[in-house]
Amino acid sequence: MGRTGTTRRGALLAAGAATGGLLTACSGRDEGGESEGSASAAAVRAAKALRAKSTRTSRELLRRYDAVLDRHPEQATRLTPLRGAVARHVTALSPPPPKEGESAKPSPSVSVSVSVSASTSPSASLGTAVGDTGPTPSVSADAGTAVRELAAAERRAADAHAEALVHAPPELARLLASLAAAGAAHAFLLTEGSPS
Repeated sequence: MGRTGTTRRGALLAAGAATGGLLTACSGRDEGGESEGSASAAAVRAAKALRAKSTRTSRELLRRYDAVLDRHPEQATRLTPLRGAVARHVTALSPPPPKEGESAKPSPSVSVSVSVSASTSPSASLGTAVGDTGPTPSVSADAGTAVRELAAAERRAADAHAEALVHAPPELARLLASLAAAGAAHAFLLTEGSPS
């Protein structure tokens, strides 16, 4: 009787689990028993894994922005707003805070500062808050080539987000669609304004 706020997704998951139980005729459990719970738990685990993979994709892109900005600080005016958007993508992909009643497990939080002034190194503002443990990407000595490589990295990230959204639950799929669209727009801006 403590059930309130049934969502459409919850109702669909419950209906799917109940239908699956009827079709296989292998459940003698009470209504709303273990099979529904295990299907729901599996869906939650799959969504978390997909979110973690997408977060890694955005973090790698953010590292590439930082590497290009460190190597070519003269590109800061052009790249800093795009880098800030990618940093917000990492924040948006971070696991949501636990709901009331759920145990709060300590997890590496993503706290990204997106206000980067021209005098501040972008990677200094990022710090280790993102859990940046990956290798620093190599960056071309030529600024035009470095920016074109950054545009290619944006396209790869956009493609990865678009591919992931096919398997994502609705809320995450909408987020991934937005990130894919933003990545495509960033790639266009970087390519169109790239010095030849």
